This record gives sequence, C-alpha cells and structure tokens, in this order.
Amino acid sequence: MKNRLKVLRAERDWTQADLANALQVSRQTANAIEKGKFDPSLPLAFKIARLFNLTVEDIFIDDEKT
Repeated sequence: MKNRLKVLRAERDWTQADLANALQVSRQTANAIEKGKFDPSLPLAFKIARLFNLTVEDIFIDDEKT
C-alpha cells in the first residue's frame, strides 16, 4: 500500500525516529510502513491519521485503485 508518510513527516521536519516515538513504534516499523513494505494495523493507521489530523484515506493509497 502506498502512502504519504515521508512527505507528511518532512513537512514537520521530523526524522523517522521522531515519527516512531510519536506513534510508539520502533524506527524500523516506521521505516517499513513509510516505504510500503509493511501495512499498519487498522488501529495504527487511525493513530497515524490522528497524528497528522487527516483521514486514513488522505494518507494511505489503495494499490488496487491505481
């Protein structure tokens, strides 16, 4: 699944470690989600959306629709 995490993180001048700390996950997990190698659980996806004050659909792009 594609996502806009790298752009959203960069807009805030956050490192992947900063993002990981905000989400209470490891930096490796944040990296894997950002690179599309790992899809977050639904609760984590909602947590990410709340963190950026966006909807899940604003952050994550369903590959099957593109």
